[in-house]
Amino acid sequence: MSRVLVLNCGSSSVKYRLYDGVTVVDRGTVERVGETGGGPADHATAVREILAGLDLTGLTAVGHRVVHGGRRFSEPVLVDDEVLAGIAELVPLAPLHNPANLAGIAEARRVLPDVAQVAVFDTAFHHTLPDAAATYAIDREVAERYGIRRYGFHGTSHAYVSRRTAELLDRPYAELNTITLHLGNGASACAVAGGRSVATSMGMSPLEGLVMGTRSGDLDPAIVFHLRREAGMGVDEIDDLLNHRSGLSGLAGANDMREILARRAAGDPAATGAFDVYCRRITGYVGAYYALLGRVDAVTFTAGVGEHAAPVRAAALAGLGRLGIVVDPERNAGTGDRLISPPGAEVAVCVVGTDEELEIALQARAVVADG
Repeated sequence: MSRVLVLNCGSSSVKYRLYDGVTVVDRGTVERVGETGGGPADHATAVREILAGLDLTGLTAVGHRVVHGGRRFSEPVLVDDEVLAGIAELVPLAPLHNPANLAGIAEARRVLPDVAQVAVFDTAFHHTLPDAAATYAIDREVAERYGIRRYGFHGTSHAYVSRRTAELLDRPYAELNTITLHLGNGASACAVAGGRSVATSMGMSPLEGLVMGTRSGDLDPAIVFHLRREAGMGVDEIDDLLNHRSGLSGLAGANDMREILARRAAGDPAATGAFDVYCRRITGYVGAYYALLGRVDAVTFTAGVGEHAAPVRAAALAGLGRLGIVVDPERNAGTGDRLISPPGAEVAVCVVGTDEELEIALQARAVVADG
C-alpha cells in the first residue's frame, strides 16, 4: 500500500501521522510552536523537523488539514500556487488557523517537491447545506461582500463518524439519516441525510452552537453590544471572553469534562449548573435536527467527551423517548464503538471513535488516485 503523511498544523502545534494503507507507522505532536521556551520558531521549522525525522520511503501524498475553505473549496484538492492563493484569501475567516495551515503546506512543498500535496478542508463536508441552512437573515449585500454565511466545521470528523455509523449498523450509508455529536473541547452537531450534511451547529466560525470547553456557543448577539456599551469592553476583549473564557470554563472554572463530572458528583453547584447547561443545549439540537430530518436512524456520539463521558450521553438524550431515542444504562457504561440504545430501539444510539487524521489520509489518497 502507498504511504500518506497527514499534517495538522494548529495555531501553536503540529500533529502528524504517517500511514501505510490504514495502519499508522509513525505519529507525534510538536508543541509550543512560535512560543518562547524552546519550541520551534515557526510552523515551517516544525514541519521541516518532522519531515527530517521520518522514513518517507514510498510516500505518495501529504494530506494537510485546512480549517477554512470558504465557499470555494467544496472537496479536497491537489495544492498548486492558485490553491495556496485561495487559502490565503480566506485568512480573515480563520485568522488563527489558515496562516498555520499555509505555512505547513508551503514547507512540505519545498522539502518534498515531487510528492503530491493535498488540502483537506474542515468546511468541505458542509457544502451540501441547503441555502436555508447556510443563510443568515441579514442584509444580503453585506453578507455577500464579507462572506457571512454558515460554513460549519469538524467536517472530516462528521464525515468519518456518520460513515462509520452506517458500517456499525450494517446499513447503506446513502440511506441512513444520522445526527452526529462531536463533543470535545470544541463541539458541534450535524444532521447527515444519506451522507450529506444538511444542518450543523457551528456557523461562520467555530464559536456558534453547542456549549464547549472555553467557547460560549449560541448567545444573543445583543450581548456583544451590551458589553461594549455598558462594560466598555473592546472588540478583542469580547472576542477573548467568548472564545477563551466562556463555555464550561466560564461557568465552572474548568474546561475538562472529567473535572466537571467529578465536582458534580461531589455536589459542586457550579459544576452541576455547567453540566446542565451543556447537556440541555445538546438536547435542543438533537430535537431540532430530528424535526429537520423527518426520520432519524441513529444518534452518534464521538470525540473526547462524546466517547468517554457516559453521564453526558445519558443526560443529553434524557426525555427523548417519545422520539424513539433511549439510552441503555448498561450499554452506555461500556467502551469502544458500540450501540448504547436498548435492543430493538426505534433509533440507534451509538458511540463511535472519531479519526480525523485517517479521514484526511483516505481523502488525500483518493485525490491522488483520481489525478
